[in-house]
Amino acid sequence: MGEPNNAGYQTFGEASFPTLDKIQKVSVTPLVFLIFYEVSGGPFGVEDSVQAAGPLLALLGFLLFPLIWSIPEALITAEMGTMFPENGGYVVWVSSALGPYWGFQQGWMKWLSGVIDNALYPVLFLDYLKSAIPALEGGFPRIVAVLALTVALTYMNYRGLSIVGWVAILLGVFSLLPFVFMGLVSIPKLEPSRWFVVDFSNVDWGLYLNTLFWNLNYWDSISTLTGEVENPNKTLPKALFYALILVVSAYFFPLLIGTGAVPLDREMWSDGYFSEIAKLLGGVWLRSWIQGASALSNMGMFVAEMSSDSFQLLGMAERGMLPEIFSKRSRHGTPLTGIIFSASGVILLSWLSFQEIVAAENFLYCFGMIMEFIAFVKLRIEYPAAPRPYKIPVGTVGAILICIPPTLLILVVLALASLKVMAISSVAVIIGLIMQPCLGYAEKKRWFRFSKSSDLSSIHSV
Repeated sequence: MGEPNNAGYQTFGEASFPTLDKIQKVSVTPLVFLIFYEVSGGPFGVEDSVQAAGPLLALLGFLLFPLIWSIPEALITAEMGTMFPENGGYVVWVSSALGPYWGFQQGWMKWLSGVIDNALYPVLFLDYLKSAIPALEGGFPRIVAVLALTVALTYMNYRGLSIVGWVAILLGVFSLLPFVFMGLVSIPKLEPSRWFVVDFSNVDWGLYLNTLFWNLNYWDSISTLTGEVENPNKTLPKALFYALILVVSAYFFPLLIGTGAVPLDREMWSDGYFSEIAKLLGGVWLRSWIQGASALSNMGMFVAEMSSDSFQLLGMAERGMLPEIFSKRSRHGTPLTGIIFSASGVILLSWLSFQEIVAAENFLYCFGMIMEFIAFVKLRIEYPAAPRPYKIPVGTVGAILICIPPTLLILVVLALASLKVMAISSVAVIIGLIMQPCLGYAEKKRWFRFSKSSDLSSIHSV
């Protein structure tokens, strides 16, 4: 990702909270695993890529897709996140480039996308337990279990971001270790010829691209809590670089093991198939470990996503986009109102199916990413001399070229969406377009109190 450019810059946008000096900032290692869980959480969920396209295209996809999507998104996040080292992240970028109205739309779509995504994890966690506890398969016990799990994980977020970061480390190590063992026991059974199987006449391109996109996006989510990071100008680019290596490795090598050590049956490659491969290679104990790791991985993704969503709302409130109550912190330094709202959204949306959740969040996420790319290029053109502690080593033309491949991919993903998903997502977008002027009216009538932190500088003042 290049070297941080630290020569002679003046930071702006860094908020200071005198009453929160004792709150521990997030260092590099916890931040790496927070990014890991924002984006990935491990190889659970990549199995559909083999079912859709076969081993060769699945392996190539998780090597090439990061080049056209993950790396550009991570680079832009590193530059813009250090340019605006405050909570709110991409909302602040878009607001600075396109104005507060579009900044609010960015915040609404990305927050809703994150909450939709988070509604998936308690459901998936219970799906891994229902074989052992059949009562969790449906009905009242399942509803109670979803609520209890959501409340427990929400409380973890309330207790502090440093706790969430170290929990993410422990869960990450536990989730990835069984694949290391599976790789070791698979060596005698590997047949490299299996990796090159491909049938272009039998490829489900929609499922293939959606699986890659869902498993390799959300690199920008970490930007919404940059204000909680220790020395973000150096820590954020480093953490993104290490997390990129960790995420790609955590996808590619398990796929290499699974497709090379077991005879191919594409229909079997669906969610949870890695646990069956583990049983074939290592026995019941390894399958149980994989299943447990998969279940706990969902917990890691939940707490990381909720941290991002809640601190985004706090950052928006500090910018005067939301009522002041969203900027209030608990005694642990966490955004209490943002956590409550994000948890409520998760509970309300938990009834959606897996396919609807993935498709809806991808659709809204794509809209948000287009605005981020526009903001990135516009700020490069209009404010070329603005302080950028980390700067992608390309000029204006290079900045535009970086955004072209992921933008084309976004258009493909949008075109593949079903009419139902388009309709639901369009309604969500329209709600955001109406909500912002309504909040402005509420501020004018003094129904809610709004305030802008004096510690946050505008790019126009640089």
